[in-house]
Amino acid sequence: MVSRSRVFVLEKLGSVDLEKIIRRALSILGKKIKMKESEIKLLARLANGDARMAINAVEACAAQKNIIDRKLIMQVLQKSHILYDKTGEEHYNIISALHKSMRGGDADAALYWLARMLEGGEDPLYVARRLVRFASEDVGLANNTALLVANAVFDAAHKLGMPECSVHLAQCVIYLAKSKKDVTAYLAYGRAKKDVMEYGNLSVPLHIRNAPTKLMQELGYSKGYKYTPLEDSSDQVYFPEELKKRKYFD
Repeated sequence: MVSRSRVFVLEKLGSVDLEKIIRRALSILGKKIKMKESEIKLLARLANGDARMAINAVEACAAQKNIIDRKLIMQVLQKSHILYDKTGEEHYNIISALHKSMRGGDADAALYWLARMLEGGEDPLYVARRLVRFASEDVGLANNTALLVANAVFDAAHKLGMPECSVHLAQCVIYLAKSKKDVTAYLAYGRAKKDVMEYGNLSVPLHIRNAPTKLMQELGYSKGYKYTPLEDSSDQVYFPEELKKRKYFD
């Protein structure tokens, strides 16, 4: 158990430390291998705090050329320098950053986190599902069209896949970030859910029950129900007796 253990948080190495490690690796490889300071700084930045990644990149580059330049570094790293674990903590950190950037109305930051996910290999349908959720959870009643847009983008992502659907997801992210926000529906459902969990299976009032059989009619099912389109039903009760006059939606 964590409470009985000593926990050490292993932080990523800084760029300065990684630059020293890269220079050390170059010195071990010998004087034939050349690398400019600008390239050393680039690799240190792209290594994401991982000394092993930096050393492996230097060795892979040196195996191809004596002069390690920017083009070779990018060729060797390709997408391996993009830190994104689809099943680990970084996955949840980045989707949280995307969600909160949109919630805060920062479309530029939201686009950055979207690109981090997609270029890191995330399933675009996962992102699209989160956007559909956001459209109701955060934008909600402030802009009912947001849900239609998000659903359309989900459909486009499903049909096209990556990389084509990246522009559709980007368009939706910007749209949602720039939309006004309203969490009324989200909070209202939370209040209703709380009563469901607290009170359990309360009985449906007889007058709003379905009455497909004669026996049910004799038992009073649907008796006294007022059909709103044709009669005044302003005093009709729809809640169980225990929750009469409850207010979830303000």
